[in-house]
Amino acid sequence: MAGRKIRSAADARACLAAAEAARDMSRAEWAREHGIDARSLNVWRVNLGRRGTAAATVQRGRLVELIPALGSAEASVRYVVRCGELAVEVDERFDEATLSRLLRVVTAC
Repeated sequence: MAGRKIRSAADARACLAAAEAARDMSRAEWAREHGIDARSLNVWRVNLGRRGTAAATVQRGRLVELIPALGSAEASVRYVVRCGELAVEVDERFDEATLSRLLRVVTAC
């Protein structure tokens, strides 16, 4: 006969602790000797292990760097450089080397 199934986490924890304390026999042997379904005990061991891992992950926490997406922040600062009728417009994230190239093009016109 397979033995009784374990129906609650508390029952599973108590059985697993007792089986662990019986160092001279395997969990399956302990379960048979105590009228417990060894498969049920093993499923509870696996499920409780997963719960413990998930809880530990949540409790530990982790840092996440938040970076605002382009265009999602307030209106960005815009700069317009004019040379005659021609203009170059940049925001505060402009690249100096690119701006220099653009200004050379504008002044060459």
